[in-house]
Amino acid sequence: MAKDAEKPVILWFRKDLRLDDNQAVDAAHRSGRPIIPLYLREPEAAGTGALGAAQAWWLHHSLKALDESLRKRQGRLVLSSGGALEVLCALIRESGAEAVFWNRRYDPSGISIDSRIKHELEQQAIEARSFGGQLLHEPSLLMTGSGTPYRVYTPFWRALEGAGEPGRPVEAPAKLLLASQLPKSEKLESWNLLPTKPDWAGDFADLWTPGEEGAQEKLGVFVEDALDGYKQNRDYPAKPATSMLSPHLALGEISPARIWDATRGLSSRVPATDIVHFRKEIAWREFSYHLLFHFPRLASANWNDRFDGFEWRNDGDDFKAWCRGMTGYPIVDAGMRQLWRHGWMHNRVRMIVGSFLIKDLMIDWRRGEAWFRDTLVDADPANNAASWQWVAGSGADASPFFRIFNPVLQGETFDPDGDYVRAHVPELQRLGAKYIHRPFEAPKSVLDEAGITLGQTYPKPIVDHKSARNRALAAYNAMRDAA
Repeated sequence: MAKDAEKPVILWFRKDLRLDDNQAVDAAHRSGRPIIPLYLREPEAAGTGALGAAQAWWLHHSLKALDESLRKRQGRLVLSSGGALEVLCALIRESGAEAVFWNRRYDPSGISIDSRIKHELEQQAIEARSFGGQLLHEPSLLMTGSGTPYRVYTPFWRALEGAGEPGRPVEAPAKLLLASQLPKSEKLESWNLLPTKPDWAGDFADLWTPGEEGAQEKLGVFVEDALDGYKQNRDYPAKPATSMLSPHLALGEISPARIWDATRGLSSRVPATDIVHFRKEIAWREFSYHLLFHFPRLASANWNDRFDGFEWRNDGDDFKAWCRGMTGYPIVDAGMRQLWRHGWMHNRVRMIVGSFLIKDLMIDWRRGEAWFRDTLVDADPANNAASWQWVAGSGADASPFFRIFNPVLQGETFDPDGDYVRAHVPELQRLGAKYIHRPFEAPKSVLDEAGITLGQTYPKPIVDHKSARNRALAAYNAMRDAA
């Protein structure tokens, strides 16, 4: 390719697939140099691509959306595969680029790779600049008074809140000086990110619009329609009361600063308690990354190593029934089927199904974490691991292990009319609210009228909750006594 008269800068996109409030984009734009927009498909260990099959679907559409945004600015996204350093060096030789800009990532393998790349490029007299913006705070900087990482969420939140309001987000450049000739790009379709036979993601598009525009639209709808009343309504899965921004955050189609900024100046129409509660959800993501940064094995090792001695059952049939949403507990099954259908699950239900897997079935939390990583469009290396460890009781500031959710009572409390269950478990659509969360207690006449035959059209419970609870507590006490 011909080289531009002025040496270009390579703008390396990772999990920041947006132009709005993107520090690397803004710096490349302000440099005045021609820009080569690049997305690298690194080896799986690099942690920049999709974490699983569901997120691969999202990544395909997100890259397509980013490419379309760049084309509107008379450019395009360059796609390439391979080790990051090797690809970057080849592109530098081809284009004559003298700078590479990117936004920092905080997963362990990504940090290691970026450190090596920055060192190698600087050795070649190539400007290598990294920026923040994927988080509200830098995990290496926000520390306790004694200079140690935070281990408890509440003081972390206080420190984050006490650090002052995040800076205002940076608007996307109206125009970008893109390199006149760009390197050859791989075809997105050749990456085979979309499922085909079968197309298990067929219903995803009913709920999701990947890309920066879809993220901005979701944010606008949430702030306008659901932020008022958020603190109370967010626990009810049948209500459209959550932001649904997590998949957009996971691939960086929107920044946390942009979301935070959208909640400013609303006190005249939205109660402060709702605003603060929503901001605390953003802060939980921040806390999760704080934990991952300081404990890189968060997804594979118990934060509290006392749990290394816990005796898991890990029954394969039970795990399969849980994955398929065939446990016989309607709120659990609804959540697992929502996950399969839309690549997402309501947060309250995530806690319920997590507790059921770990405590009722006594299956290692890491198996649940791996399943979610593969099936969630919002799969996130920090949030996913920290939340599973929270439910398991093995994590930082975790819920105590002996807090064991009763799936029937959870369903009756947070889905009292059964609307959520009926939306995702069609076998139970004709069952009334009285028995919707306990069909195994319904009289035969009620089941017959609803067209349900337990064990045939809908499973009987694979475990008795009371007995399972006692079994889990006995295992926990044995672990504690042996420690």
